[in-house]
Amino acid sequence: MRVRLFFVAGFLFLSCFAVAQQVQYLTYRDGVVESVMLDNQQSIQINRPLLSLLLNQKKVQSGTNQNIRLTLTDSGHVHQSLKLSVQITNDSKDTIRIANVLPLDARDTDVHITGLGNHRLSRTHLFIPGKLPVNVIVPDNAWELGYTAIPVDADLFMYVLARRDDASLKSGTRKRFETTLFPAGSVSYTFYFQTYRGSWQEGLRKCFQEEKLYDLTEFDETLFHRADLAWIKRAYVMHLMMAWDKSYFDQRTGKFNLSDFVRKGKSLYGGDDVICLWPTWPALGMDQRNQFDMYRDLPGGLPALRALADTLRSMGSRFFIAYNPWDEGTRQEGHLDGLKYLIRETGADGVVLDTQGSSSKALQDAADEVKPGVIMYSEGMAIPKDMPGIVSGRVHNALYYPPMLNLNKLIQPDFAIFRVAEVF
Repeated sequence: MRVRLFFVAGFLFLSCFAVAQQVQYLTYRDGVVESVMLDNQQSIQINRPLLSLLLNQKKVQSGTNQNIRLTLTDSGHVHQSLKLSVQITNDSKDTIRIANVLPLDARDTDVHITGLGNHRLSRTHLFIPGKLPVNVIVPDNAWELGYTAIPVDADLFMYVLARRDDASLKSGTRKRFETTLFPAGSVSYTFYFQTYRGSWQEGLRKCFQEEKLYDLTEFDETLFHRADLAWIKRAYVMHLMMAWDKSYFDQRTGKFNLSDFVRKGKSLYGGDDVICLWPTWPALGMDQRNQFDMYRDLPGGLPALRALADTLRSMGSRFFIAYNPWDEGTRQEGHLDGLKYLIRETGADGVVLDTQGSSSKALQDAADEVKPGVIMYSEGMAIPKDMPGIVSGRVHNALYYPPMLNLNKLIQPDFAIFRVAEVF
C-alpha cells in the first residue's frame, strides 16, 4: 500500500490508497483537522480541533495552548482505517499532567468515550447525546482510550479512536488514566480514522468487534468454535471457595458440606454452574509444599476430592481447580505435569489461572491431553491480543458497582465474562 506524506503552506496531508468510502487523507493546520478526503474524491469539511485533553485538570484544545506541542506522523492504513501517530510534547518548564485525550474534541451531540471523575480504577464512560454517561469496562490495556463518532455526510459517519502508545513515553511517568510529562517529555497517541454507516452502535461494533481496538490484525477463533468448550458460554454463577471455608469442610465435625452448599444455592438463586476449590491462598509459600501438594493434603486426599467433584457434577455443577504460575519457590514439580496430574485425579472441568489475564497453548494442550472440555479461566480480563488463547475470565474486584457496560463482550461476544461479587 503506497503512502504519501507532504507539507504545503503549513498544511499536513496524509494519503493512501484505500477501499471505497474510506478516509484517504486529511488536511490539518494549527491544531485543527480542516477536512478529510474519501477515496471517492469526496472532500468532507470537519473544522474541528484534532484533540482536546485535560492539562493539569483543565480542558484545552489542540492549537490553543503553548505548553504542549503536537507532532503528527503518517502511519499509513490498518485494514480500512487511516492511522496517525500524534506525539504530545511538554514545551513548558514545568511538569504537566495530561488525561482524557479525546479525538476531534467531542461535543455534547457526539457519541464519545472518555474519562469522567477521578476513580483510581474506573473512569471510562460512554457519552450518548441526551443521556446520562454510562461507566464502561474496556480492556486493561486501554482504560485511557478516547473515541469520538461524528457525521460526515447524509448517511456516512466517521469514528476516531485514540490509543496511548505506552512504549513511546519519554521523560515522564504514566498511570492508568493519566500521563505525567516532565519538561521536554513526550508521549504518543495512535489515532485511527474509520468511516461506517448505520447507528452509533455500528461504529462501536466496527471499532471494538471488527478491529479489536487495533490490537491485532487477525483473530484465531479456534477455541471459540470448539464444541467441548462451549458450555462455559451458558454458565452464569461461579463460586471460588477457599479450602478453609466451612462450606467445604468443617474441621470440628469432620463433615464435608459442599453438597449442602450447592443445595442451598439452588433454593436461593438457582444454583452454581461452577465451584472452584482454592487451597493455596494464603498458605502457599509458608512451607515447602507446592500448590499440588496442597490439593493432596486436603481432607481425604485426592480420592475424596474426586468424589466431591463427581457429586457436584451429578448435581449440575462443574468443578474447577486453581493454578498458581508464580509457585516457583516451593518443592519443585513440573507445572504442566502437575496440572495434568491434578486434572486427571480430580476430574476437574476447568482451571482458574491465579493472577493471570491470559492462558497459553501449553496450558490448554496439557488439559486437552487429559480430557476434553477443560476450561481455562483467567483471574484477570484478557486483553484483545490474548483473547484467542482463552475463552473465559473475570472483571476486577473493584469494578462491582452498577451500572457497568462491559465493552469486552463486544470485542468477542463468545468470551464468557464473570463479575466478582464478594460474600461477607
